[in-house]
Parts: sequence; structure tokens; C-alpha cells
Amino acid sequence: MKKVNFYTFCLYPDIMIMSFLLGASIIYLISHFTVQHLLFVLIGFLIFSVIEYTTHRFFFHLKTPKNPVLLKVLQRLHYDHHKDPNNLHLMFLPIWYTIPQFLLISYFIYLITHQLGSSVAVGLGLMFMLLFYEWKHYIAHQPIVPRTKFGKWLKKTHLLHHYKNENYWYGVTNPFVDIILGTFKDEKTVDKSKTAKSLEMQHSSKKMNSLDV
Repeated sequence: MKKVNFYTFCLYPDIMIMSFLLGASIIYLISHFTVQHLLFVLIGFLIFSVIEYTTHRFFFHLKTPKNPVLLKVLQRLHYDHHKDPNNLHLMFLPIWYTIPQFLLISYFIYLITHQLGSSVAVGLGLMFMLLFYEWKHYIAHQPIVPRTKFGKWLKKTHLLHHYKNENYWYGVTNPFVDIILGTFKDEKTVDKSKTAKSLEMQHSSKKMNSLDV
């Protein structure tokens, strides 16, 4: 079962494309290696960790937009994933969303450093973390038992986000930003949400509750 699930993950088109780009970046950096590149890879890791939390909380859970194009984008990126958490197509972030972000960030690093290697190194860090994110996200929604206690903990907290309350536990690869910003809670202290599977209804539901009060 684990091998089949692993192959399903690896052969998903968006994962294959990102893996190819990651491999090309590694080959480039090996042929132009400096110790400084390792620092910029770590910077890429850090940037992704911040983006992972902020986009999940403030963009993916954005109040349902009236603009039909933006609504369709959010439905594909996240709203529909909450409706159908185990749908393989909705589980992965599309490359039309991730690649432009990574190119923009890498270009920004190039403008600061004027070094192609440094920008490629940051891009490598971003892509590596994205694949790690997708793997952890995939495991969370598949009948796979993580091998480590930390992995089991991450899976549990992500499922709490989906099935207990969508306003907490935004981190997928780590809980650190959740802890810093107060969205990591003891599950026993959090009420079960009625809109965890209906993000498009969560804000209208809150509005109705405030009117009731």
C-alpha cells in the first residue's frame, strides 16, 4: 500500500514537473557551488515556511469574493479541498500558482544580490519545501501511518484543521508560525466548527451568529 501511494504521489504531473525543476537547480548549483549557496537554500526554506502559513490563513481562507474569477481561483486552490479533502486533484497546489511565485521571489533575490547562483539557491529551497509540503499534505489525507511521532502529530493537527475547526492549525510542514501567532490550540479547548467543510459559508455563518446575539 505504501509503495502504491508513494508512486501515485511521484507520478502526479505537477509533482513531476516540480521535481524536474528541482533536479535542474541542483545540477546547476553543484556545477557552480559556493558555501554561500547553502545559506540561500536555508533562506528559501524560511521564506516558504512563512508563505505556507500566511497564504493558507489570509488568502486560502479569504472571505468569499464576489468576483467570479477570484472565486473560481480560490475554489480550485482551497475551498473545494475542504469540501472534498481526499480528492487527489484538489490535494496538490497547481504549478500555475506555485511556479510564478517562486520565479518572482528568486528574481527579487537576484535584484538584491546580483548573483544568479543565489537566486537559484533560494528557488531550490522553495521547491524542496513545496515538495516536502505536498508529501506531508498527501500523507495527511491518505491511509498512511507516519513513521515518526512528529509526523503523526503533523497529520493529526492538519486533520483537526479539516474536521474540527478551520480557524486553527494552518501549518502543514510545521506548527511554529501557528504557535507564534496563536492559532495552535489544544484541541479540547476548541469548539467544533460547522463550516470546516464549507469555507464559502464561514463568514456568512459568523455574520448570522453575530446578528443572533
